[in-house]
Amino acid sequence: MGETKPGIKSMRKSVAAQQQHQHYHKREVAQAQVHPVPGAEVLELQEYVAVGDSGDLEATAPRSPQLKLTARTREAHPTTRRRKGLTFFLSYAILAAVLGMLQFGYNTGVINAPEVNIENFMKDVYKSRYGEDIQDDSVKLLYSLAVSIFAIGGMLGGFCGGMIANRFGRKGGLLLNNLLGIVGAVLMGCTKLSQLYEFLFLGRFIIGVNCGLNTSLVPMYISEIAPLNLRGGLGTVNQLAVTVGLLLSQVLGIEQILGTDEGWPVLLGLAVCPPILQLVLLPWCPESPRYLLITRQWEEEARRALRRLRASNQVEEDIEEMRAEERAQQAEATISMMELICSPTLRSPLIIGVVMQLSQQLSGINAVFYYSTLLFISSGLTEESAKFATIGIGAIMVGMTLVSIPLMDRTGRRTLHLYGLGGMFIFSIFITISFLIKEMIDWMSYLSVVSVLSFVVFFAVGPGSIPWMITAELFSQGPRPAAMSIAVLINWMANFLVGIGFPTMKNSLENYTFLPFSAFLAVFWIFTYKKVPETKNKTFEEILALFRHGNGRSMEETSVSKETDVSGMVESDQKL
Repeated sequence: MGETKPGIKSMRKSVAAQQQHQHYHKREVAQAQVHPVPGAEVLELQEYVAVGDSGDLEATAPRSPQLKLTARTREAHPTTRRRKGLTFFLSYAILAAVLGMLQFGYNTGVINAPEVNIENFMKDVYKSRYGEDIQDDSVKLLYSLAVSIFAIGGMLGGFCGGMIANRFGRKGGLLLNNLLGIVGAVLMGCTKLSQLYEFLFLGRFIIGVNCGLNTSLVPMYISEIAPLNLRGGLGTVNQLAVTVGLLLSQVLGIEQILGTDEGWPVLLGLAVCPPILQLVLLPWCPESPRYLLITRQWEEEARRALRRLRASNQVEEDIEEMRAEERAQQAEATISMMELICSPTLRSPLIIGVVMQLSQQLSGINAVFYYSTLLFISSGLTEESAKFATIGIGAIMVGMTLVSIPLMDRTGRRTLHLYGLGGMFIFSIFITISFLIKEMIDWMSYLSVVSVLSFVVFFAVGPGSIPWMITAELFSQGPRPAAMSIAVLINWMANFLVGIGFPTMKNSLENYTFLPFSAFLAVFWIFTYKKVPETKNKTFEEILALFRHGNGRSMEETSVSKETDVSGMVESDQKL
């Protein structure tokens, strides 16, 4: 009997604690009608309270000790989540990481301006080897190979990105990748010295692999180190680095600087600078805290990384968010690309991620990047004016990307993407009209230039940066590397098809060259409107919840209706 009394006392204390805990959750459910929360979480709490009344509290305990508020609640009540600022060390880490995207932008644009110089070099080498002149068509084919082999390397690099990210980490993968960048740049820089145009092809391929890995690893790293309230704006820095690299290659490629027969190997060889600079800067940055905590299970290292990035010891909120994501994804912690493709839950976000990547490449923007000088000459400009108009494209891209950074977390990814695709569609039609009537009206060549520049403006607003960002946001830690690999592979495949096919398409369609891109833009706009959910200010777990029972967009709407129904049920219960 003496042993029983302490046991009874202990049981009474446990029951009292459980009743207090249950009372807390009842209050949370009641507050849900004032501050709406996801329907699934309210139902979970109601189930917990109902079962708690019958005595079985442990069986249905909610996943988290506190009710997680949704993005809309956080916007309406900003005090519910401490807003994190941009710290010096976070800025430093992002600067070091986006050098990989600057490399991508530089090598996308660098091949454009010295086209004639490279073709003349190929003619000279061919004649010295075989003692006869090469046909113009063959030279054009060799130059197209130099342009498009970059994208073949990008496909390989993008495909391997997920495996590299899981094996070596996000930061470790970027550091190893710089070795490829250095080798590729040195080969391109030595092309003329060695009198081997094969060095140009090999160098472009290797640096393509380097850029493919960068397009997978850099957005992944930045999305994982950025605080929730800054994730959209900081994700846009990826595209800003691409546009800065593009502009730099265009400025250096003019005839007055390096766009000459002697200067073009130096122009290509300067691609060695971003990887060397990243090798110097990145080792001081922490590994992704998400990778350390969720993939490697190194909690103390993740906490140290977060303290450095946030410049604060208060990192429990970030740790709890990562833990919630880990719990939601435990069943899919190590997911392969084949498992990702076959997963019914992840199929919808995968399709959205792939189509978003296609909307970037098949919009026609790479036709403008690779062949802008040729495009402007065919619209009636002189060669010198066409080169300066091409620099204008790069400058506008940088300016508009800067403008889009604050808009990303204010307006939302989906809205900006719709504006971007809609504007590109309109101005692609104007480009076609200006091509058709340029011979009848002299000033129509200027309409063509204005239309192309406006086309680029709307690309920078939406499709330029959002596909890279939203693909990383649509997936939690487990499937994210595999999803990024698939999306980046598709992006580079489309990049290759546009690069190799545009000259032939231009010769076949002539003035109607941009009409196929107009059709693609219309399809992508409709798809985005119907299927793509808004990810602004949502945690990775909340985004995943949108796809658990169906399409993300429809689930977002269903979630709203469920919240309304649940609030009504709570109100009725209170009246009773």
